[in-house]
Amino acid sequence: MDELFASPKGALKDSPLADRMRPQVLDDIVGQDHIVGEGRLLRRAIQADRLSSVIFYGPPGTGKTSLARVIANTTRSVFESLNAVLTGIKDIREVIDRSDERRRLYSRRTILFVDEVHRWNKAQQDALLPWVENGTVILIGATTENPFFEVNRALVSRSRIFQLKSLDSDALLKTALKCLSDTERGYGKWKVSFEEGALEHLVEVANGDARSLLNALELAVETSPSGFANGQPAKHKLKETFEESFLWPPPEGTEIYVSMEAAEESIQRRALLYDKDGDYHYDTISAFIKSVRGSDPDASLYWLAKMVRAGEDPAFIFRRMIILAMEDVGLADPTVISTVISCAEAFDRIGFPEGNFALSEACLCLATAPKSNTTLAYFDALKEVEREDAEVPNHLRDGSRDKEGFGHGEGYIYPHAFREHWAAQQYLPSPLKGRVFYKPSSSGKEALIQEEILKKREIQAAVIFGSEGDSKNEILTWSSSSKGREQWFKRLESGRAKLLLSDRDRIFRQCNIERHHRILIPRANDGLLLWESLRRCPEGLTAALVDTNTIKETLLGFFSNSFSGDECDAPIIQLCNSDASLLPDKEEAKEAFNCTEFDHIILREAFRRQNTGKKNIVEIFSDFAAKAKKLLAKDGGISLLQSPPKMGERISRILKDECKIESSIYEKLNDAENSFFNRANDDTLNINWDASLLGDSFSKAGYIVNMEEINQEEERLISLKDLSIWFDGEKSLWGAFILDALGKEDFNNIKSSLEERTKEGPLLWKYKSILLYAKVKS
Repeated sequence: MDELFASPKGALKDSPLADRMRPQVLDDIVGQDHIVGEGRLLRRAIQADRLSSVIFYGPPGTGKTSLARVIANTTRSVFESLNAVLTGIKDIREVIDRSDERRRLYSRRTILFVDEVHRWNKAQQDALLPWVENGTVILIGATTENPFFEVNRALVSRSRIFQLKSLDSDALLKTALKCLSDTERGYGKWKVSFEEGALEHLVEVANGDARSLLNALELAVETSPSGFANGQPAKHKLKETFEESFLWPPPEGTEIYVSMEAAEESIQRRALLYDKDGDYHYDTISAFIKSVRGSDPDASLYWLAKMVRAGEDPAFIFRRMIILAMEDVGLADPTVISTVISCAEAFDRIGFPEGNFALSEACLCLATAPKSNTTLAYFDALKEVEREDAEVPNHLRDGSRDKEGFGHGEGYIYPHAFREHWAAQQYLPSPLKGRVFYKPSSSGKEALIQEEILKKREIQAAVIFGSEGDSKNEILTWSSSSKGREQWFKRLESGRAKLLLSDRDRIFRQCNIERHHRILIPRANDGLLLWESLRRCPEGLTAALVDTNTIKETLLGFFSNSFSGDECDAPIIQLCNSDASLLPDKEEAKEAFNCTEFDHIILREAFRRQNTGKKNIVEIFSDFAAKAKKLLAKDGGISLLQSPPKMGERISRILKDECKIESSIYEKLNDAENSFFNRANDDTLNINWDASLLGDSFSKAGYIVNMEEINQEEERLISLKDLSIWFDGEKSLWGAFILDALGKEDFNNIKSSLEERTKEGPLLWKYKSILLYAKVKS
């Protein structure tokens, strides 16, 4: 197959101009300085005749075969060539046999040039692979397709890839002028002139393809009448007939004039550079996708028209547009996918040419729609599944099969049992607690979703993150041996969400917060106040203290997944080192937050989760007020909401309003509970304080105090397990006290009545909270 490079002397003048003008040496190659320019690797290898296997990749007419010809002209190795379109395995074996013989007998290398190498099937490419690997042949492959996709991976890994670029206008013009001046291979023997703009038109329409330019130039020059100058017959030469002026070649020195009309006819609109199975197919659909994603309707229509004009399958285009509707528009406008699918169905019914309207409507709908790629959240979840195959939480398991034996499904909250059909329940596996995949965008209709999702997510996080300490601090279950027990009440109802948001808003409403203020949040484990502080003080500081490093990392992870902004926008979260007082001193605050003054200190239910040591509640409040006074800036204040145990719900009230039981038993239980909550505070349980005690503590510390009592109520779902903990006569302090006061029979009757009531669903839970605002006296 060496005829690919054969140029017999007698045939040279009959060869096409593009073939005659092929570069003979490296300096003849134009427009590819990035690979054959001075000092470049490929140039050095060719000049030193030390070429290793290479693959030339680029659009048609950029010089791939010309580079191979240059190598053929300069190498001392034997040069063989094959065209992948015309050859098979037999031809490959013949070349290999000759190459192997040269190598063994004469120690000569063989360079094998394979044009259109991507046209070979896998078997043909595999047949060549071992001989390239052992050095029998040096491969030079040429392809218009991306070799990383279309060429045997093993061949690619053993070759250097050189990408040739489309020629720019300067390189094409240089090629044309060289052709016009070359007396051996081009038109230098004649006086060729062009109407103004005609040569530039050929260069422009060639679109980076030197072969296309030379073919057009050949047609324009050799079909233009000779002996004419500026469109008129030359005075120095007469023709017997007009037809003789078109005979080629004319005598040397003849003037040839190429008009604009001749140039336009010689390079009529070229077939689109588009191969439905090749790179241009993928590049064009990529341009279309990116234009739609970028909300550019004009560019989107252009690339759509190019695909349709090139004969792209409309089914393929609609398939891509359906994917775009889900991937790039998504929930920003969920109706777009219906429009695109309807257009696809309409096209199937009417076909071309009217089907262009369906294509155009779908394209414009996508390009002008608001954009959101939040559906990609699925792939984040998939990565997490692949990284850690976590167990299904017990309350989410199928209770219809293993409820009795293993407790599957126990604790699950049925969302439809509540008014808003939602419960702030943990649905992710425990190792992924607080993990966020879906981040609603603020685009289009998804902006309406964003606020509701973030609100629910914050409430859910508050329930989940804040649950760690609850079991040992709700008074009915607190005891030294109850650590780690399941929290006795379920903070899982939609009513709980409203209550938490209401608490948060009340706390912030008392503070005159500005964007630059510095806020300190002790015991911020649940994050409820943390996120609102970040929103209200974007230019200030949000500092928080939490109980454990796990909570700290979880809250910071929640921030990075749910809030936009960089590290500077994040809250500063530190561990609480002085647990008994909740607050750091000035030196600790300086070290933890690089700040010793705060405009507001805010907290919610912080004293319930308190390791009091030997302090009683008065000492705890006094110590907190004193430390806060040193940390508050001028005009700063404390805003807190707390629910004192003494003002909490009573089982006797539930028994009276929710259960069917004798009034005498209710009255006995009511008296016993009053005694329990009003007994002397000699055990540091701190359960017998109320609003007045809290207010007095801050007043004595030098604060101006405003305080109000708030009636709270919410629906709570009580389980049988909860009741078993409350009515444990040994481990529950409340249970032990009530059992002693009422006796075993009444104690068990009350428990049975509550068990029957809890089977009916959630019950109304009532209690009081104290909302306090304390400001240092001027």
